[in-house]
Amino acid sequence: MGGRAASGNGSHTAGDGAARPPRLERGRSALGPALELVHTGRAPTRAVLTAELGVTRATAGAVAAELEALGLIRIDARPSAAAGSQGRPSHRLSVAEDGPVALAAQVHADGYRAALVGLGGRIVATTPGCEIIDPDPADVLRSVVEAGVRLLETTGRRCVGAGLAVPSAVAEPEGTALNPLHLAWPAGSRVRQIFADCVREAALGTPAFAANDVNLAALAEHRHGAGRGARDLLCVATGHRGVGGALVLDGRLHTGSSGLALEVGHLTVNPEGRPCHCGSRGCLDVEADPLAFLTAAGRTPDPDGSLLEQARGLVRDAPDDLGVRTAVETLVDRLGLGLAGLVNILNPDRIILGGLHRTLLDADPERLRAVVADRSLWGRSGGVPILACTLDHNSLVGAAELAWQPVLDDPLGALAR
Repeated sequence: MGGRAASGNGSHTAGDGAARPPRLERGRSALGPALELVHTGRAPTRAVLTAELGVTRATAGAVAAELEALGLIRIDARPSAAAGSQGRPSHRLSVAEDGPVALAAQVHADGYRAALVGLGGRIVATTPGCEIIDPDPADVLRSVVEAGVRLLETTGRRCVGAGLAVPSAVAEPEGTALNPLHLAWPAGSRVRQIFADCVREAALGTPAFAANDVNLAALAEHRHGAGRGARDLLCVATGHRGVGGALVLDGRLHTGSSGLALEVGHLTVNPEGRPCHCGSRGCLDVEADPLAFLTAAGRTPDPDGSLLEQARGLVRDAPDDLGVRTAVETLVDRLGLGLAGLVNILNPDRIILGGLHRTLLDADPERLRAVVADRSLWGRSGGVPILACTLDHNSLVGAAELAWQPVLDDPLGALAR
């Protein structure tokens, strides 16, 4: 994918080190890990930061002070002690709310959106969703970058990089979208290069990255949402069309040898089902996405509206409709069958569901969990927690994570560039 999913050690020595105190020299390699700990909420105080880094309190203080000087975090020097606590309270750490941002972009079958995302996965500003997708990827990506530039001009924020989420497998190392079928883009479009060209044309002067939207949703949820604390996290989600999956192993996205791992949409869940564009039949991609739900519910999709929102709205607003109940049960069973197969192969310690699948989980959680347990060896042996994704616009947040990664790896070097 377009950037590494886990931070490095931040051990670069960019910047003017001669003027820095010796404590910082010893702790400079901890700048990146320290920033990631604050970024992901795992170091809310300087005492926790000290323990997590395994350094002295003085070194942790110097590292935190340097990150604050870079405009990345804030140190609360007057914290209040928790009720019943003993000893001196530790300074609280948080991301800088007025700090730099990443430009995040998402393109899907029903349109595109741009946003500015700060550290901590916080969306600072976002554009209204555009519902027009041109068959030329360069035209679309130029428009979304221009929308992001307007947000930067309005907010006056510094931009550290740009990330793009697309509904297609993105092959490495070329950064090509292999199957952007629902966008009507040519197969093999060099989306990362096109996006980088648009960013350069906009004179942003920042690196640009691109990756699959569900991969990025999983990365965002693992760092900031329902996947926090999981070691082996499986994410399955509907986009506006189709079904995607992603796997986080030991904190890193597993993308396979060339970025194409976890194409779960092409698991067969109904051998006599609909033909799939991959050449098979009855794949999860065409049996458990919004269009499949609307069809199962006996509804004619509105061609001018979002299929995802139509399907979600039907589940939410017509729960007692016989056709809707039947469609929920049908898709829950198909989804559960696919998840059970993945559980047997991957043995994750948590599953999170996004898009329409999140809505189906909310509508009938017991049925879905029962199907997975009945059909999977590991499900029967103790159960795998199945949770809903919790972040709004998680693919956008994940796209921003790509852009933030160089800063998490090497704060001094990245900001100097």
